[in-house]
Amino acid sequence: MESSAACKVLAVMPVLTLLFRLSSSACSFTVLNNCPHTIWPGTLAGAGTPELPTTGFRLDSGQTARIRAGAGWSGRIWARTGCQFDDTGNGTCLTGDCGGQMECRGAGPVPPVTLFEITLGNGLDDDDFYDVSLVDGYNLPVVAAPRVLHGACNATGCLADLNAGCPKELQVDGGGGGGVVACKSACEAFGLDEYCCRGEFANANTCKPSPYSSIFKAACPRAYSYAFDDGTSTSTCKAYDYTIIFCPDLNRLRSSHNYYTGQPDQGGKGGGGGDEAEEPDENTPSSCASNLLSHLLFLPLFFLLREYELHWHHQQIWN
Repeated sequence: MESSAACKVLAVMPVLTLLFRLSSSACSFTVLNNCPHTIWPGTLAGAGTPELPTTGFRLDSGQTARIRAGAGWSGRIWARTGCQFDDTGNGTCLTGDCGGQMECRGAGPVPPVTLFEITLGNGLDDDDFYDVSLVDGYNLPVVAAPRVLHGACNATGCLADLNAGCPKELQVDGGGGGGVVACKSACEAFGLDEYCCRGEFANANTCKPSPYSSIFKAACPRAYSYAFDDGTSTSTCKAYDYTIIFCPDLNRLRSSHNYYTGQPDQGGKGGGGGDEAEEPDENTPSSCASNLLSHLLFLPLFFLLREYELHWHHQQIWN
């Protein structure tokens, strides 16, 4: 009898180990550079959150990097452009500079810059909250797509080239005939409280969209355009990975709806471009981290497929 009980405990231990691994290492970020030029992604942890294993690195065109994040991590990820660093990692960037160094080490980006912001859930039943923000301006288009085993979560981001249509008073010129490299927010350009949502405008009732933030919102309806643009800008999910694509390919977005909404492959179903992802049934697990039975069924396959995908389909430069 005791031997039988011991065998049952031993049989359950691998499952418990996998569950612990999933809950303690909540997520990863897969950063893809689809731009025709090199970028230098930067990361910044929120207050009380440890920094990621890397806070800044080079990513050439076509390269992918994976960064692991623990449960409850909160912070920002962005791309720097036009950087020049010496052998010691010191230098400057035309956009998104973070203290003149390759590794940002707790320094935030200099506006204007497009930001991916996220707060990961602390436990199996906690949602992640994520958005793409233009509150600090814009430098590159970006899409953030959650990856889940089943259920559905929406991608978010800004596909438009706002530099091409940036009002003259908001433009940042790269010099040397390179043209506009970034587009300032009205707050950054003019410093007025009504644009920055400060002082008497520091609440949703008094701080309203400006003509400038409305330009951003019209071009990128899912992105934050000003500080209180919450209603259509924040998304939630329970995901094992967020794929962050700088300079995303619009044609691929249209033809790969399931990938970019975080839906699993369903044998061609629901593959039409531009459709909204279906809402999961409230009694159906919405991700790999929402139901114990789901874990028991999917965890071995989950880890196998995850490692296979990252090994064969991405050129990894950071683990």
